[in-house]
Amino acid sequence: MGTLRGGAARLEQVGGRSTSGTWAHFDLQLAFYALALGVVGLLMAYTNSQGTPLAPGSVFTRGLMWFAIAMVLFTLAAAADFRWLRTFAWPLYGLNLALLILTIAIGSGVGEVSRWISIGGLQFQFSELAKILMAIVLAAYLSGRAGRLGSLTTIIGAAVLALPPFALVLIQPDLGTSLVFGAIVMGTLFLSGASLRWLLVAGAGIVAMVPMAWTFVLEDYQKRRLISFMDPAADPLDSGYQLTQSQIAVGSGGIFGKGLTNGSQTQLDYLPVQATDFVGATLAEELGFVGCVVVLILFVALLWRVLLVGWRSRDGFGVSFAGAIASMIAFQLLVNFGMVLGIMPITGIPLPFITHGGASLISLAIGLGILQSIAMRQGRAEW
Repeated sequence: MGTLRGGAARLEQVGGRSTSGTWAHFDLQLAFYALALGVVGLLMAYTNSQGTPLAPGSVFTRGLMWFAIAMVLFTLAAAADFRWLRTFAWPLYGLNLALLILTIAIGSGVGEVSRWISIGGLQFQFSELAKILMAIVLAAYLSGRAGRLGSLTTIIGAAVLALPPFALVLIQPDLGTSLVFGAIVMGTLFLSGASLRWLLVAGAGIVAMVPMAWTFVLEDYQKRRLISFMDPAADPLDSGYQLTQSQIAVGSGGIFGKGLTNGSQTQLDYLPVQATDFVGATLAEELGFVGCVVVLILFVALLWRVLLVGWRSRDGFGVSFAGAIASMIAFQLLVNFGMVLGIMPITGIPLPFITHGGASLISLAIGLGILQSIAMRQGRAEW
C-alpha cells in the first residue's frame, strides 16, 4: 500500500503520457475474478428462487438479465477511452445530483423511503450509480491537483464535492449507501497520496460528529437496527429478528454447508431479505465455511488486481479511480459480512456481486470496465 501511495506522487509527474490502447493489454485476471464473483451471485439468485428459478420474474431470471446487461456495459466501458471522463467529470457530477434529487422527488420504496425509480417495469436505484459517478469526479479533481495532494485544502475540496450526494442519499433515507461515500472519499485520498496527518484529523472530526448525527439525523428505526447487533436477544421478534436468523443460518452451515437449495433458513423463508442484504447468510448456510473462504479469496484477488491497475497507471486519475473502486468494494464487503455475523450494525449495505439487484451489479460493471480501459491504455499486460 505504501508503494501505491508513493507511486501516486511519481505518476502525477508523468501524467498525460500514454501507451497505445489495445485489447492485448486487457487484464484477464481482473475480468476473471469479477466474473467468478458474478457467477456466485447467480448461484445465490438460483437458490433464493426457492424451487422456481426459471419462472418469469423470478430472482434467478432477473439476475440473469442484469448479469447480461452488466457484461455488455463492462465491455463498452472498457472499449471507451477513459480519458474522456476527465473532460465530462463536472457534467457527470451535475447528472449525479439531478438523479439523486429526482429519486427523492418521485422515487418509491417502503413506507417513507424513496430509493427507486420505476422505468418500463424495471426499478433503478441511482444511489448505486452515484458511487461510480462520485469516483470519477474525485479522480478528476485529485488528478488536477498534482503537487498539492498533501495540503488540507485538497481534503476539504474532496469533502465538499462528496457532501451533496452524501446528504441526498441520507435524505432518502439510505444510511448504508451514504456511509459508502465516506469510505470512497477517505480511501481515494489515502491511495492518491493525501497527507495522512490531515486524514487522521478528518477521521477524528467525523467520529466526534457521531453523537450529533445520532441525535438529530438518524430515525428511531435506524437507531434500533444499529444497536440490535449488541443484543439481538433483547428484541428477538423485531429489531433483533434478522440478526438472530442470520446467525442461525451461518452456524448451521458448518464446514461444507447444507448444499445449494438445501438451506432451511433460506428455503423456509425464516431469513428476511435473504437475496439482498443478508445473502451472505444464505451463502454460509448452503456453501459453508469453505464456500465463504473461496468467495473471500476471490474478493482479495480482485482487490489486489484493482490496486495493480492503479499502480501501473501513468497518471493520477488512474491511481485515484482505482483507490475509489477498491475502497468501495472493500468497505461493502467488510460491513456486509460483519452485519451477517453480528459483529457490525445492520446498515443495509449490499455484498458486491453477490447481492441480488441490478443497480449494484451494473455500477460495479461500469467501474471495473473503466479500470479495464485504464489498464488497456496506460497499463502493462503483466501477470
